[in-house]
Amino acid sequence: MGETRTALVTGGTRGIGRGVVDRLAAAGYAVVFSGRDDQAGAAAEAELQGRGHRAVFRGADLVDASAVTQLVDAAVEELGSLDVLCHAAGIYPEHPLAEMTAADWHRVMDTNLTSAFLLVQHTAPHLIASGSGRIVLISSITGPRTGIRGLAHYCASKGGLEGLMRAAAMELAPTVTVNAVAPGTILTDSLAELYAEPGVMESVTAIIPAARLGTPADIAATVEFLASHDSGFITGQSITVDGGQTIPEVQGA
Repeated sequence: MGETRTALVTGGTRGIGRGVVDRLAAAGYAVVFSGRDDQAGAAAEAELQGRGHRAVFRGADLVDASAVTQLVDAAVEELGSLDVLCHAAGIYPEHPLAEMTAADWHRVMDTNLTSAFLLVQHTAPHLIASGSGRIVLISSITGPRTGIRGLAHYCASKGGLEGLMRAAAMELAPTVTVNAVAPGTILTDSLAELYAEPGVMESVTAIIPAARLGTPADIAATVEFLASHDSGFITGQSITVDGGQTIPEVQGA
C-alpha cells in the first residue's frame, strides 16, 4: 500500500463537512477535522475512531484569524504532513437586505470567505511540500449560479470563494490543485431549518430533475475524487453537483 494521505476538513462535525470526513476516513486518509461544537466534535471523533479510522477533532471558530493559524499548525503537528485541505465550514442565516446589518454581513463573509483565504494561505506551504497537494473549497450553486432572497451575504461569499479558487489555482500551480464543489440543495440539518415552512422542501424537490434532494455523501464523493492523485490535471474548476437543478431554463417546466 502507498503512503497514507492526510487531510484537514473544516466544518467537519455536521452536514457536508461530516460527509467529507466520513468519506475520506473510509478511503484511508488520516484526517483532522474542525468545528465550533466541541461536544459534537468529540462524539464524531469517538465514532470514527471506533470504526478504526485515524480522525481527530480540533475545535475552531474560523471567524478568528488566529484560530485558523492554530488549526493548521495543530493539524500538521498531528498528521506530520498535509496533502489535502477541504474547506466545508459555512453559514447561511436569513437576513433580508433591508434588515441586514454590517455585523450580519461580516459574520457570513468572515466565516465563509475570509477564512478560506486564511486557510489557503496557511496551508499552501505544507501542500506544496506534499508534492501532490489538493485544495477543495465547498462553494454552492447559490451565488455563483443562482440567487435566493434573504441570502445576499451568502451569495456574495460563495461568488467570492470561486474567484479566490481561480486565482489560487494560478498561483499554486503546478504543485497544488485548487478546485471547488458547488452543491445544489443538500439535505442537512441547516437546510431543514431554512426550509422549515410546510411544503417548501417538497416544492424544491419537485424542480430537481434527479427527483430528490442531494445528500452529504453525494458531495463527499466528488471531494474524494478532487483530493485524489487521479485529479491532478484538474485545477481552477467548480464542479456542480445538484441533480440537474440548475439545468431547466424554466423552473418546474
